[in-house]
Amino acid sequence: MANGDAGSHGRTYRKGPERRAQILLSAMELFAERGVGASLRAIGEAIGVSHAALRYYFANRDELLVEVYRAHESRVHEAQARERSAPEAASAVAMMEKSAERNRSIPGLVELYATLTTDALQGEQHPATREFVQARYQRVRGDLAERIRAGQRSGAIAADVDPEDAAALVVAASDGLQLQWLLAPDDVDVRRSLKLLERLLPGAGPAEDRPIEP
Repeated sequence: MANGDAGSHGRTYRKGPERRAQILLSAMELFAERGVGASLRAIGEAIGVSHAALRYYFANRDELLVEVYRAHESRVHEAQARERSAPEAASAVAMMEKSAERNRSIPGLVELYATLTTDALQGEQHPATREFVQARYQRVRGDLAERIRAGQRSGAIAADVDPEDAAALVVAASDGLQLQWLLAPDDVDVRRSLKLLERLLPGAGPAEDRPIEP
């Protein structure tokens, strides 16, 4: 398969979007099962794609990792849309609990997310990753803050709680717990721990629910 990719540019690369999507799916399945590969070349070898073909679609490892995570989020959003037949009551914390429960079956993609956030701290070496992670955090905090405001409007959450600060706290708790879970899965229950936060930030009710992906 790898040799075919390398030696048939006209036949393979003309398929552009279709071939790229196939590579992303293969990489996503690989990461979910084994975790993140060490290099672009190693990832290509693991999924049966030549290094030249992989470089045709992705300039470097950072771009591939970001796009794999984008594809993962897109699949989650699509699944949520199919399953959502009616609005449900869900607090900011409850959404993170659902995410944690889903992530139990895909530790490799949780590792991918941890890798992206770690790389983002080294902005000069990973500028595209830093931009992606910053934008994602901003979006997630914004969505959670809206849920918290909804809870305040319903009277479920105290009016003196700052929505942005509370949203940042929920994200920090979720990310930190998932990192601990990766290192000690038998000792840390992310969902159970997050339920402690939900006592402080309960849901607002069915009319306020919005689909998000923490």
